[in-house]
Amino acid sequence: MSGAVSEDLTVLGRITTVYGIKGWVKVYSHTDPMENILTYSPWLLKIDGKLKSVEIEAGKKHGKGLVAKLSGVDDREIARKYCGLDIAVEQSRLPELEEGEFYWSQLENLSVYTVSGELLGRVHHLMETGANDVLVVRGNAESIDRNERLIPYLPDQVVKEIDLEAGTIRVDWDPEF
Repeated sequence: MSGAVSEDLTVLGRITTVYGIKGWVKVYSHTDPMENILTYSPWLLKIDGKLKSVEIEAGKKHGKGLVAKLSGVDDREIARKYCGLDIAVEQSRLPELEEGEFYWSQLENLSVYTVSGELLGRVHHLMETGANDVLVVRGNAESIDRNERLIPYLPDQVVKEIDLEAGTIRVDWDPEF
C-alpha cells in the first residue's frame, strides 16, 4: 500500500491512549455496536504521512470502552506511538448498505441546504443522542450565517434528500431554529 491516503478509506475510530504495560491500547469506536471495530483487520493507521497496516492480535470490551492488542506491539512505549491515530479500513471491507442507508463518514463535509435553497453550512460530524442521530452543521463563509445547528437525522421527515455526487443534503429545517 502506498503512503498516499486513498479516497476509499473509512475512519472507524481512534486509538486514544495506552492500556497497561504489555502493549495494549484503548480504542474509541464509531461503529455500532462499538465492538464491531475489532472485527475489521487489518487497521490502517497514518503515521508520519504514510499508511501502516496493523493486525489486531486481540480485543475486548473494557468498562465503557474497548481495548486492543496490536500484533507485534509488546510494551507500553511502542504502543504509545500509536496513540491519537485514526483507525481506517478500506471501504470495500465494509458491509454493503441497503438503498437509502449511509455511513456517517459519507455525510461528513456535505453542504446542507434548506428545501428553499438556503445554505446552512457543512456537516461537521454526527452524534448519537439515543432517540436519533443528529447532524452537527457548522456555518461557513458561504452560508446564511456562521451558526452551528443540530439537525435531527430523520430521513423523509427532516432529511429530504442526500446527493453524494453533488455533495449536498436537503433538509426541511427552519434556519431560525
